[in-house]
Amino acid sequence: MNELLEYFTTHRWILDVFGVVLGTGLVHLLARLLARRLAHELAKTHNLYDDALLEAAHKPLGVAIWVIGIGWAADLAGGQAQAEIFEYVDEVREIAIIWVLVWFAVRFIRFVETHVSDDSYRQHPVDPTTATAVGKLLRASVIITGVLMALQGMGFSVSGVLAFGGIGGIAVGFAARDLLANFFGALMIFLDRPFSVGDWIRSPDREIEGTVEEIGWRLTCIRTFDQRPLYVPNSVFTSITVENPSRMRNRRIYETLGVRYADVAALPKIVAEVEAMLRSHPEIDQSRTLMVNFNEFGASSLDFFVYTFTKTTVWSEYHAIKQDVLFRISEIIAAHGAEIAFPTRTLHVIQEEG
Repeated sequence: MNELLEYFTTHRWILDVFGVVLGTGLVHLLARLLARRLAHELAKTHNLYDDALLEAAHKPLGVAIWVIGIGWAADLAGGQAQAEIFEYVDEVREIAIIWVLVWFAVRFIRFVETHVSDDSYRQHPVDPTTATAVGKLLRASVIITGVLMALQGMGFSVSGVLAFGGIGGIAVGFAARDLLANFFGALMIFLDRPFSVGDWIRSPDREIEGTVEEIGWRLTCIRTFDQRPLYVPNSVFTSITVENPSRMRNRRIYETLGVRYADVAALPKIVAEVEAMLRSHPEIDQSRTLMVNFNEFGASSLDFFVYTFTKTTVWSEYHAIKQDVLFRISEIIAAHGAEIAFPTRTLHVIQEEG
């Protein structure tokens, strides 16, 4: 026992290291308990940024406590031991703290990016495409800044690294022109916003049509209507025409119908009644152009056209409304004793006398 006491008296740093490690464990446990209590309190409110702060700090805080504690213990041990490895404790601790801070910032940005478009958090949600673009830029900036700080902590000259990066950037620019073209194509999409995630787009110049699932820095993923993923390089969108039906204000009904030549007397009343029906239809937008006019003497029919717009832009609802309009038109035609014409041919046979 005396020998043991004498050993620990001589090597008191062992007890100090043990105390620091034990204290670090207790602080880590206390931090977890406080985090749970804080999460319980914050659950009573629904604020985006305090939720993001708590979620982002949950894991990095525990790691940071252990990094500081173990670094302190290593300093105590290094004061007694002569091992060369303890000379790097300060550098390793500094790099670890930088990594923890970058980790925290990236988690915070990712949480805000994911939920800033959620209407349960904000009365006026941010556009998901804008949130994704800003989030990616912020994450890239944080990571690059962290890497430069870590290099500076390891003794590298940041100015030299930046100069080398400038020279290397020229070489990379020549070697990766397509990659840069896609990057700037993505930047133009984020700035001009011709479409967003969730939009239905199509291009008359290319066989591109579907719903936008993701806009990356190199590729845009489009899900076609037969559920195939279509990956389009972003540089393509700088040179093609893109239609965005998702941003339509209305959908148009434009149909040409024909009645028999024998029903010419009833045609004015049919046209007038069809127009009156459309004027009173609850799903037709009365602020848009509405026309019903006799249009043409066809080969086997008297043709009139219907030109109007629905209030909805939803594809399925539009077709249901269009179907209802066409059925009502057929009922109006039948109510006047007329019939919808179909292609016919009349053959006149001349009989010669003789």
